[in-house]
Amino acid sequence: MDTKRLAIGTVVGGIAMFVVGYLFWNILFDYYAALLDAAGIAREPQLFWVIAVSNVPFAALVTLAIERGGSSTIGGGVKVGAIVGFLVWSGVALVHYGSMTAFDLTATILDPLLSGVHFGIGGGVIAAVLGRR
Repeated sequence: MDTKRLAIGTVVGGIAMFVVGYLFWNILFDYYAALLDAAGIAREPQLFWVIAVSNVPFAALVTLAIERGGSSTIGGGVKVGAIVGFLVWSGVALVHYGSMTAFDLTATILDPLLSGVHFGIGGGVIAAVLGRR
């Protein structure tokens, strides 16, 4: 893998993952907003620039996994992204559940599953862009 492919995958994937994340967490699954509001820890207004930047390391991780795994197809990118997203957010959700009262068991189970879909879509976009190069 060269630096150019990593940069392209990270930028394109970061943008795609931000858009998909916004649709998931802010529009489709308002459950999390209610959960954070109930716990008194929701930030209003949200700092969308920080949320956008948070997708950059996620996209870099998925790009690296796709490149190292040799997934040159969109389907392969979706699979790799879904696995990475599920594993990363399983760990995060379990830590949240174990250390805070803000996450309940439903969120602990739901978050990794939805993140697998979120990252899977990002992985598909990354693989599509890298496959053209």
